Amino acid sequence: MTPLTPTTSGTAQASPQELFRFLEDRFGCALACTECAQACALRAGLVDPDGSREHEHLRRKGILCAEVCDATCRALSEDHQMSEAALRVQLEWCRTVCLETAHALDGHPGAEETASACRACARACSDFMASLV
Repeated sequence: MTPLTPTTSGTAQASPQELFRFLEDRFGCALACTECAQACALRAGLVDPDGSREHEHLRRKGILCAEVCDATCRALSEDHQMSEAALRVQLEWCRTVCLETAHALDGHPGAEETASACRACARACSDFMASLV
């Protein structure tokens, strides 16, 4: 496995400014994942588990989103040897789950902040993936 090191071309090392920006983007993405995980866990906890099928669907979406965001944050925060390809897969999974969860929350009273956190996390994942070029 190759450790993630941003480069400007295939083999050249990144400049200190590029490395700083890479780490800043990575931290921003991890922070967005944490905020989304917390919002989704809270939202899932507020939904009555004995409610309608739609409520159960929302609760499950919230739990899944919290788990995926937590796993993504850990992948971004831990200093281990994760390949760029593996990180891209994790970020894409997180982005997709966040967007699906935001869509499921749309139109449900009181869920606007959680949907917004999900969309912000999806944007952060997309932005960070763009920095991996």
